[in-house]
Amino acid sequence: MKAFILAAGLGTRLKPWTLTHPKALVPVGGSPMLERVLRRLEESGFGEVTVNVHHFGEQIIEYLDKRDGKAIIKISDEREKLLNTGGGLLHARSLLTIPSGPVLIHNVDILSDADLHGLMRNHISSGADITLLTSDRESSRRLVFDAESRLRGWHNLNSGEMKPAGFVGGENYREVAFSGIYVVSENIFVELEKYKRETGIDDFPIMDFLLTKCGELNIRNHHHSELRLIDIGKPDTLSAAQHWQI
Repeated sequence: MKAFILAAGLGTRLKPWTLTHPKALVPVGGSPMLERVLRRLEESGFGEVTVNVHHFGEQIIEYLDKRDGKAIIKISDEREKLLNTGGGLLHARSLLTIPSGPVLIHNVDILSDADLHGLMRNHISSGADITLLTSDRESSRRLVFDAESRLRGWHNLNSGEMKPAGFVGGENYREVAFSGIYVVSENIFVELEKYKRETGIDDFPIMDFLLTKCGELNIRNHHHSELRLIDIGKPDTLSAAQHWQI
């Protein structure tokens, strides 16, 4: 199985650490966050992992070169230009599509007890184009799924804003929190390339792509009501994560 770790971000909320280091190498419970994610993937049976780099990317590459782990590690280099979550996925296409098959995407700042192997199995058995791992955790930004567990929109609970344009939701819809972990089938890279051409943007967020294409693609919900998850991208959550035994 293959995975892609999004590790290229600037980590502006974790200053002053990220003034001299990449967010991916911030220590969490005695190990770099990147290492925590890599171990979880390896323990779940992922034998090939691609990591994208930008901010202090050479530090990540040096760390991975010295690392002794089970998985084959590849580098998707974005040091010339940060391409955001959607553009970064497309940029790594040649590394992720050989050999063919689905790819699990994992943000480097997410620590969870998710069944990653189970998520991959569910994606394959469902025939979905994309499978999003969600939970009931508190979040002001929610993904909205219909009764068949297909993505239909996005809702900002604070502002009331909904996307895509014209979407209004309804009583038969379910609003849940996205985990930052998902699986894509290989055909999605063709769709990402089409989206890039249509918009003329190469550094686009994956959520913009998902909400634009949710009426065309089979984007499904894999819900885990008891999921334990923490986003270490802020100083307060990073401090809390130091004590997590995951």
